[in-house]
Amino acid sequence: MKHIAVILARGGSKRLPRKNILDFHGKPMLAWTVEAALKSSQFDHVLLSTDDQEIADIGRAYGAEVPFLRAEAQDDMASSSEATLTALGQAESHWNVQFDVVTQLMANCPLRNAVDIKCASQAFTSRNSPAQISCFRYGWMNPWWAAKLNDQSVPEYLFPEARLARSQDLPPLYCPSGAIWMAQARALKTEKTFYAPGHTFFPLGWMSAMDIDDAEDMEMARACFLVRRQQENKGA
Repeated sequence: MKHIAVILARGGSKRLPRKNILDFHGKPMLAWTVEAALKSSQFDHVLLSTDDQEIADIGRAYGAEVPFLRAEAQDDMASSSEATLTALGQAESHWNVQFDVVTQLMANCPLRNAVDIKCASQAFTSRNSPAQISCFRYGWMNPWWAAKLNDQSVPEYLFPEARLARSQDLPPLYCPSGAIWMAQARALKTEKTFYAPGHTFFPLGWMSAMDIDDAEDMEMARACFLVRRQQENKGA
């Protein structure tokens, strides 16, 4: 089984410019993903897919393979599945090999670590599903009580039957996270998406599942990093 990790790190992020190489506790943010992928020992190749030469150079410095820049799916209109498919096609052509499994890792998820990747890979292998998407369980923000507001701030409940229920009486709900997506390469090529029929979810802790899109996300992730480090030091 040939398994490739594709780390997506586009250069043109808008909400948080150059986010993939901003400092995150002493390293460019993408470095945490590169190092986690390498440390997990799950992949034949750890490919950084980017359209940006500076990002490519930084990725190489931390051990990623960057033999080419991304040929297509470079703007914010392209889905991550499209970007990964483009990278997969380029990789198979470059190395003259057909990959069996492809794992997509977003560079803006610096709290997802090697253990998370290894556990996700083991779950994917055991389930034999066409694709697996990481997720996290909603916590204190109970989605069962979600509502839309009109111009007069009158709520329209998305789950009206649940709005008066106690939170402990409602089943848990899960939200997809871009941290670790896996697919059988053949299924991804056929369906053009990780949301292939029969895909499964893999729950992560909410800190590991965090992805960073704007400045507030960055500050929260930096704080979570310190909390996790403190917890690790206490357990040592």
